[in-house]
Amino acid sequence: MRDEPAAPTVETQWARVRGKLRAEFGEVAYRSWLKPLTLAGIDEGEVRIAVPTRFMQDWVRTHYAERLRALWKAENKAIRAVEIVIATPAAAVRSVTAADRSPIQVGRPDMAKARMAPALPQTTRADGEIPAHGDRRLAGGAAMAPVGGAEPEDFGAPLDPRFTFDNFVIGKPNEFATAAARRVAEEAKVPFNPLFLYGGVGLGKTHLMHAIAWEIRKRHPQRKVVYLSAEMFMYRFIRALRFKDMMAFKEQFRSVDVLMIDDVQFISGKDSTQEEFFHTFNALVDQNRQIVLSADKSPADLEGIEDRVRSRLGWGLVADIHPTTYELRLGILQTKAEKMGLAVPPKVLEFLAHKITSNVRELEGALNRIAAHATLVGRPITFETAQDVLHDLLRANDRRVTIEEIQKRVAEHYSIRLADMHSPRRARLVARPRQVAMYLAKQLTSRSLPEIGRKFGGRDHTTVMHAVKKIEELRATDSSFAEDIELLRRMLEA
Repeated sequence: MRDEPAAPTVETQWARVRGKLRAEFGEVAYRSWLKPLTLAGIDEGEVRIAVPTRFMQDWVRTHYAERLRALWKAENKAIRAVEIVIATPAAAVRSVTAADRSPIQVGRPDMAKARMAPALPQTTRADGEIPAHGDRRLAGGAAMAPVGGAEPEDFGAPLDPRFTFDNFVIGKPNEFATAAARRVAEEAKVPFNPLFLYGGVGLGKTHLMHAIAWEIRKRHPQRKVVYLSAEMFMYRFIRALRFKDMMAFKEQFRSVDVLMIDDVQFISGKDSTQEEFFHTFNALVDQNRQIVLSADKSPADLEGIEDRVRSRLGWGLVADIHPTTYELRLGILQTKAEKMGLAVPPKVLEFLAHKITSNVRELEGALNRIAAHATLVGRPITFETAQDVLHDLLRANDRRVTIEEIQKRVAEHYSIRLADMHSPRRARLVARPRQVAMYLAKQLTSRSLPEIGRKFGGRDHTTVMHAVKKIEELRATDSSFAEDIELLRRMLEA
């Protein structure tokens, strides 16, 4: 009596299914979405396919699950369903044991009950969710495991150990933002999403974001926190496009517990980056993951941001950090001097708090310069030495002018409406005063050309360059016009 031909094993059937998937969906889709799939088990007519992350689980369920079921059924009539589960690839490989490699008779339900060892369980977080890459916190708030169980990869920015809540001086201008930041850091659940911090340069937005990350790491070490700038987010997005690695990019950013992006105003006008940010934002909010953002303006005032993105930025809590008061500046100087072990006369600290009003960064920089001078030269800190060491900084603060003040003063001088500074009108009566205002903004402020252009109705930086060049030419050839410009300058600096 002739022996029956050997029935295909589970591995053989799975190899055939993968081959058909590759042929049907093409090499690119196969490498991105189907190659990472592993066979986790077969139990009572149900095939369990393991994927490495939750994001991939959702994607495969939506786009490939039905076709997987049909191909398995064609290989084995006993298969009724396909379930997509999360498991590490290593666990899935171990699940195919020697006992499970026995043949399965195609079309014979009584032989189809092939038992396979279950995949190793994932670590469960405190909130009941199963982390996409196991329970590994990001080193420095910035590392996570990529697909396939490889070593963690740093993709966020490092955290500054100086920027903690303990080192943050609280005053009336920042007390609301600080309270909101503490709530996000201390709560195990998401209190509001996103937390959006905004304020001028050097007022403490970055300090608060780092403080949140440090506090979460201390209180909830199992949570994965990523902090980075909007510029870095854009760079990683462009790099993923360039190397055709969007799947890994999406998995990195959509499998964190807390995503913190600093200076989101820098994605303005970057349509593709905004599109990806929009989808990342939605994915994290849908999974109840915390998002913390910062910018120099409120969501409603951000220019070059799509309406759908702007509306989501304002979904949660928007907290403003106001310019510092004299009392807050003095408190910051006293705290910093104490931490540095520096003996600074009270009159010097009061003088600095009065004179340097722009931002905290310049204020601390001034104290550092005084301390460095005293240490290197070996002289005690006095009122006179402080004035001498900081003469350039004090002079700059004495003449600090805003673009809004320049626009208002120039509009009054030339008897035009303030709105004409932002309007698209090109009539000479309006265009020349607008060019004068652009020129003075370049001369009297530290703003960049693109920033100045945005203040004048969203104009391009090349328009500002042309205005500056034109006014310089007119000053050189028209003495009356040059006197006009000098008069405006003196009025603004007064």
